[in-house]
Amino acid sequence: MTADPSPRQQPGRSIEDVDTRPHVVVLGAGFAGLAAVRSLRKAPVRVTLVDRHSYSTFQPLLYQVATGALNPGDITYGARGFAAHTGASFRKGEVTTIDPETRTVSLDVGPDLRYDYLVIANGVTTNYFGVPGAAEHAFPIYTRAEALAVRDRMTGYLDHIAATGEARGATVVVVGGGATGVEMAGTLAELRNTVLPDRYPELDPDEVHVVLVEMTDKILPPFAPRLRDYAAEQLRRRGVELRLEAAVKEVRPDSVLLADGTELDAHMTVWATGVAAHDRVKSWGLTQGRGGRIVVGGDLRVPEHPEIFVVGDIGVIDDDPLPQLAQPAIQTGQHAGRTITRLLAGESTERFHYKDKGTMATIGRASAVADIAHGPKLVGVLAWLVWMFVHIFALLGNRNRVFVTLGLAFRYLAQRRGQIVVGDDPG
Repeated sequence: MTADPSPRQQPGRSIEDVDTRPHVVVLGAGFAGLAAVRSLRKAPVRVTLVDRHSYSTFQPLLYQVATGALNPGDITYGARGFAAHTGASFRKGEVTTIDPETRTVSLDVGPDLRYDYLVIANGVTTNYFGVPGAAEHAFPIYTRAEALAVRDRMTGYLDHIAATGEARGATVVVVGGGATGVEMAGTLAELRNTVLPDRYPELDPDEVHVVLVEMTDKILPPFAPRLRDYAAEQLRRRGVELRLEAAVKEVRPDSVLLADGTELDAHMTVWATGVAAHDRVKSWGLTQGRGGRIVVGGDLRVPEHPEIFVVGDIGVIDDDPLPQLAQPAIQTGQHAGRTITRLLAGESTERFHYKDKGTMATIGRASAVADIAHGPKLVGVLAWLVWMFVHIFALLGNRNRVFVTLGLAFRYLAQRRGQIVVGDDPG
C-alpha cells in the first residue's frame, strides 16, 4: 500500500501545521477564479477555492436557461469536483470581510481563512444605474437563480392568460442592446414565431410583442458596423421592435417609462445592461474605480497590497481597462496564477497583455455575428456554427457538452416540435 501524498488534517492540528506550503485563496468560481486555480495546479502552493455556491455557472448561456432551452444543470459544474481535480480544496461561503493587514478572509460560515496570496475573482452584479423601480420590477439574468426567475415568470404568465383569457397578449421589454440583450430579444421573438402557435393555440402570436430598448444609437456597440447592421436587420425580421436612443427613466410593475415620456407596456421587463461591484467590496479597504471595480497595476496586483491579485470583471487596470467578457476573465486568472508561481521562484512579475480573440453573439436559428480578432467578420449560418462550437467546447465537463448540444439541437433544429423547459408558476 502506498502512502497518501496529500496532507490530511489531524485532530487538534490546523491544516497550516500539516501543510506548510504558501496558501493561495481564490475568491470566486467563475471564469477568472477557475482559470487561476487551474494555472496553480503544479505550483508549490496550497490552494483554497471559495464561492457562495457549490457550482460554477457558464454565464454566456444563461439566457438559454431563461428562455427554456436548457436546464440549469446543463450549464453548471460542481466547484468541489473542479477543486478536487486540480488539487485544491473548496470552501462554500460568502465573503463578508477581507483584512489585508492580517491577510485574513472572513466568511459568513466557518472559520476565517489566512492567506499568503489572495486572488479576488468574485465577479460583479447587476447595475441598475439608479433607475427608479428597476431593482424592484425588472428581471436580471446574471445568475442561475435570476435566469430561472425569468423562465418561470414567462411561462407562468403565458399559462395564466391562456387559461383565463384575462389578456389577449403580452409584451416583454428587454433593456440593453449588448450581446445579452440581443440574444435574449432574438430568442424570445423566435419562440413567439415558432413555438407559441403550437404550444399556446389560445394566444395570437401577433399580440405578443418583444421590444429592445437601447440608450445609444446602435446595438452591439463593440462590433463592426456591418455586423451591427446585420444583427439589427435580423432582429427586425423576427419582429423585434428596436427602440434606439431611448433611455429608461423608470421601471413600473407593468410598464417602462422612457426619458422622452413614452410609456411602454411591459408584462415583463428583462434588465440586460450594466454591471457593478457588490456593495460589500467597499468595506474591503481597496481602491475602487468606475463601477466599483478594484484598481490594480499592470501585473494585476493591488499596489498597496502586492500579495492581492484582482482578476476578471471585478478588477480594472488603471491605465488599460479591459472589456468585461469571458476571455479577459480567463486570461487574467491565468496570468495571476503564473505570476504567483514566478514570485515563489524569486522572479519578477510581468505586465498583463490581453490577447483579443474576438466577440460573437447569436440572434437566433442560423443567425449570428462573429467579430474574430485579426480574422474574418462573419454573419449568418457560418457565424452561428462558430458560435455553437465555441460555446459547447468552452463548457466544463463532457456531460454538460452533451446535454447542451442536445438542448440547442432541439431548440434550433426542431423548433415547432421543441419543448420549453418549464418550472414552477411564481403566481
